[in-house]
Amino acid sequence: AEEEEEAAGLLARLPVLPVVAAAELPPLPAGRVGEVTKYGLPGLAQVRSRASYVLCYDPRSRSALWVLEQLDAAGLSGAPAAERAACDFREDDSVHEYHRATNTDYRGSGFDRGHLAAAANHRGSQQAMRDTFYLSNVAPQNPHLNQNAWNNLEKYCRSLTKHNKNVYVCTGPLFLPRMEADGNMYVKYQVIGKNHVAVPTHFFKVLILEKPSGEIELRSYVMPNCPVDEKLPLERFLVPIESIERASGLLFVPNILKRTSNLKAITAGGKT
Repeated sequence: AEEEEEAAGLLARLPVLPVVAAAELPPLPAGRVGEVTKYGLPGLAQVRSRASYVLCYDPRSRSALWVLEQLDAAGLSGAPAAERAACDFREDDSVHEYHRATNTDYRGSGFDRGHLAAAANHRGSQQAMRDTFYLSNVAPQNPHLNQNAWNNLEKYCRSLTKHNKNVYVCTGPLFLPRMEADGNMYVKYQVIGKNHVAVPTHFFKVLILEKPSGEIELRSYVMPNCPVDEKLPLERFLVPIESIERASGLLFVPNILKRTSNLKAITAGGKT
């Protein structure tokens, strides 16, 4: 019961939940809603609130649309209370078995089980760290990327808590189009395992920083799901937030502006 209260509390504290444009029931003529939905709705946004993060699940890709975390210095300071060795990747039983990834899907695939909410972000509680090992919080990630450049970005997120009141981190997959030899644009991606877990072409990470001054700073990153030179500065992967919003179908800025007008967005080269 205490863990459930903690998870519910996290959902209440997060000020900027990404919007999924198609999550709302479309307007129907008065009196018809009950009849049209007599046998239920085949799908709605699947939001999960856990001790360490809030997640919106995408049953088609067998992974998350986004995962949102709140990091602060207090939660990351001191000796770790959680042991990673005591955590195992496991299926998320809250997801219907038709739409659920399994460990077998990843076995022999050549991809790592890449955390979206990073395990090291939640070392203050064994339960919070354990929750990050649900496969709903995982996507197939190139091993070199996962263990190097992406890991550097995760470490950078944690380091930002030293100089900011709160660091909100939203992470998710992208499936971006590219031009083929025939001159047309296609979205193509691999799937792995018998459950056809989708392999993202890219990953995004949006950071919302609450400054001691009250200013809100926004940093948004995209990395391709392939080997990336870990010596490249992270600034090379900064992109305008609009590019992530357009590609992902999510919205961040409108929600932030409901809370504050004191917003500074950082893009490549430190430009606003």
